[in-house]
Amino acid sequence: MKDASGAVIYVGKAINIYNRVHQYFQSGAENSRGWKIPSLVPLIAKIDFIVCVSERDALILENKLIKKYKPFFNSLLKDDKTYPWIKLTMQEDYPRLMLTRKVLPDGAEYFGPYPKVSNVKRLMHFLWKDKYAPLRPCKWSFSRAKPLAEKKSVSCIYYHTDQCPAPCRGKISYEQYRKIAERASMFLRGDYSAFKEEAQKQMRIAAKEMDYESAAKFRDFARAMDHMRERIKVSRYQDDKLEKKMAAADKLKRLSEILRSDKIIRHIEAFDNSHLYGRQAVGGMVCFVDGEKYKAHYRRFKIKSELPETGGDDFLMMKESVLRRIEQIKQLPEHNRPDLFLIDGGKGQLSFALEAVKEAGLDIKVISLAKREEEIFVPHQSQSIRLDKSDPALKLIMEIRDEVHRFAISYHRLLRNKALMDK
Repeated sequence: MKDASGAVIYVGKAINIYNRVHQYFQSGAENSRGWKIPSLVPLIAKIDFIVCVSERDALILENKLIKKYKPFFNSLLKDDKTYPWIKLTMQEDYPRLMLTRKVLPDGAEYFGPYPKVSNVKRLMHFLWKDKYAPLRPCKWSFSRAKPLAEKKSVSCIYYHTDQCPAPCRGKISYEQYRKIAERASMFLRGDYSAFKEEAQKQMRIAAKEMDYESAAKFRDFARAMDHMRERIKVSRYQDDKLEKKMAAADKLKRLSEILRSDKIIRHIEAFDNSHLYGRQAVGGMVCFVDGEKYKAHYRRFKIKSELPETGGDDFLMMKESVLRRIEQIKQLPEHNRPDLFLIDGGKGQLSFALEAVKEAGLDIKVISLAKREEEIFVPHQSQSIRLDKSDPALKLIMEIRDEVHRFAISYHRLLRNKALMDK
């Protein structure tokens, strides 16, 4: 949230942004949190948002932004504390597993950060107590070259209670201990699916046997697995990219407003065709998610429709490209489907693309952008939408249109050059 001067005055996170923001402006909100809401709301001139890939990602980005901007209305996270990491001291002969808030270039392996500390503590305790990764819990510094003094090791409670493999006392060989450490490292780097499934299985067994204490332990372990496997992309949000990310959000908000969408348009797929008098006719489709290229969804189509001998049929080609993409979209879950199809062309291309969407029975908005005047055509609207060249929404769809144009032409040239080489 920013004031009229553009200064950041509050940073927050939410799974549902609409509900979160609505809380601030609904009737009676001024009495719900003491002085904060009645003081904050009159100062809000603009709200920016950044879409994150997981709740954990959002927590860490929130922490980063608060420390960067130090907003007046954020009372927490302004200090120098950071979320903890799991540290595995692989640079030591006998590694240890611990939590730390500092990442140092010391040769250790670091995993995280993890905002939900309690979950991670439970997981570490489980790995140790269940003997999956029973690394030494002590803080003594020793190695093969410099063994631990006997008077220190014999006084260790973990040794006497058999809770530690006790490499200091020779109960386990160096090679065997390193294998345990490597197993812990592989576990922290890897896919947790198998471990979670086993934990859930054990939880059900324990619950059936009415061993509720063990069932709760396995339940906590499974939850910790979910927390650790959440995707995190905070490295993308470098300081110099934050403004760019928020500018992309502005463009999407503006486009959604212009198209009267009841939700923010985040996933846009654009189509264009390319051919030379009907030869090497191709279609191209590019994808932008949250204002950024998403090349995993880029698609190329060799046009199969029968075209006139005298040249191509841009309308028919457009319909084929859209139909073929729709067949792929039908295989995707709802949350991975596009919010908008952007067609490179005028009313003709738009109407044929709209026919394809209607035939497929999908609920996807379709618009087109004509190059000459950069007019936006919308179905069932006689007048085109003309925006100022500085409008953020127009800048976004022009960028996407130019990208799909480049992509389609590149594929056409590739096929054309191949045909020449084959002659």
